[in-house]
Amino acid sequence: MAQDSQRIVIPEALQLSRDDIGVQFALMWEFIKAPLIVPLLQLGVVICLIMSLMLFCERVYMGIVIVLVKLFWKKPEERYNWEALEEDMESGSSNFPAVLIQIPMFNEREVYKLSIGAASNLSWPADRLVIQVLDDSTDPEIKQMVELECQRWASKGVNIRYQIRETRGGYKAGALKEGLKRGYAKHCDYVAIFDADFQPEPDYLRRAIPFLVNNPEIALVQGRWRFVNSNECLLTRMQEMSLDYHFTVEQEVGSATHAFFGFNGTAGVWRIAAIDDAGGWKDRTTVEDMDLAVRASLRGWKFVYLGDLQVKSELPSTFKAFRFQQHRWSCGPANLFRKMVMEIVRNQKVRFWKKVYVIYSFFFVRKIIAHMVTFIFYCVVLPLTILVPEVQVPIWGAVYIPSIITILNSVGTPRSIHLLFYWILFENVMSLHRTKATLIGLLGAGRANEWVVTEKLGNTLQKVADAAKNKTSAAKAIKRHRFKFAER
Repeated sequence: MAQDSQRIVIPEALQLSRDDIGVQFALMWEFIKAPLIVPLLQLGVVICLIMSLMLFCERVYMGIVIVLVKLFWKKPEERYNWEALEEDMESGSSNFPAVLIQIPMFNEREVYKLSIGAASNLSWPADRLVIQVLDDSTDPEIKQMVELECQRWASKGVNIRYQIRETRGGYKAGALKEGLKRGYAKHCDYVAIFDADFQPEPDYLRRAIPFLVNNPEIALVQGRWRFVNSNECLLTRMQEMSLDYHFTVEQEVGSATHAFFGFNGTAGVWRIAAIDDAGGWKDRTTVEDMDLAVRASLRGWKFVYLGDLQVKSELPSTFKAFRFQQHRWSCGPANLFRKMVMEIVRNQKVRFWKKVYVIYSFFFVRKIIAHMVTFIFYCVVLPLTILVPEVQVPIWGAVYIPSIITILNSVGTPRSIHLLFYWILFENVMSLHRTKATLIGLLGAGRANEWVVTEKLGNTLQKVADAAKNKTSAAKAIKRHRFKFAER
């Protein structure tokens, strides 16, 4: 009796069978489909097709230009004055300008030795080079390790300075800005920036600095990233495909046509006078490198990209690290576009077509449309058209244009062309995160200035593999570096 008294009595009018509920949903769907769903979906298809055409035209344009650049354009050494710097028997190293090397880092336990060692081995007169390690680490143990490494190189005669701050205000931009205020930095003419995992070759400065010395209109010489761990896993192979297109095509085209491209934040040499002229480092977005590049370009400065000046670096090898990196790389440009678009429009120092290139091609299509069309069209609109057969998508928009764009994106990494199917799936997955980050940046929402340092493993995974050969330490090493199940 007690059990019967606890039963809930449902009115007969609400007691519908599953078939009845299904019928009700079907009737409701048919009722709203024709007047509401179909028109909205048709509008979505039209908008997405327009965005696809914009991206398609951009990719074809850059494809044509890069072919012309490779076939007919002069190399940077021929387009600009370039003459190797040599020591004079009488004046010694006075022919060489003073160069500051900045290495910003934050809790870089695995890779701090790589960048410091590579910078210390640069082929440049010792009395004309200052290495500045800007350590914002919060881990006292890591700070001590970095400081000891700096002292080790200083004992060998390297002019290296270890700098710390009280707070991380401004993150990387704040550290770089604070570093330029040091008294010894004021005597330098140029500054080269390398992140903690970047390893420049010894001749890096000898190949890059002559462009700045002999061409007073040039503000930046950017080198290309070369990835040491691209074969580590499928995730790094996918990243290599996307980034190789960026360097092989986008940076090359911008340098050759408008002497403008986005500074990659590392592996580049700046003229310090150009940094000051542009207003210095600013931390208003998470892409302080792009911010400085756009402002310097609006002041009339030119940039040079050297595709054969390669610097070793590391790709994120965990999805968590990659996702945070992509949030910053997608949110930052959108937020910068929001803050600078009218400043670019009103600028009087650059020609009209360069402003069109920066606003439409560099920002709008590549940084906003490319992310949104991938998610909205391919992940939302196209699947919905299967449920609504009344809405037709032309085959050129659903098949031909995406196929051509995909093939053009693969030109930077021919060795991975057989991975295009996986790359498409990978890009569709990441389009959700990138679209969300882009909208956050455009709206200036809460996470617009979120900065999470990309985790770097250095040769940790190789150490784990080597440790596996030693049975006594294998279990301990693998346990320490195994990824969590939830992250998988």
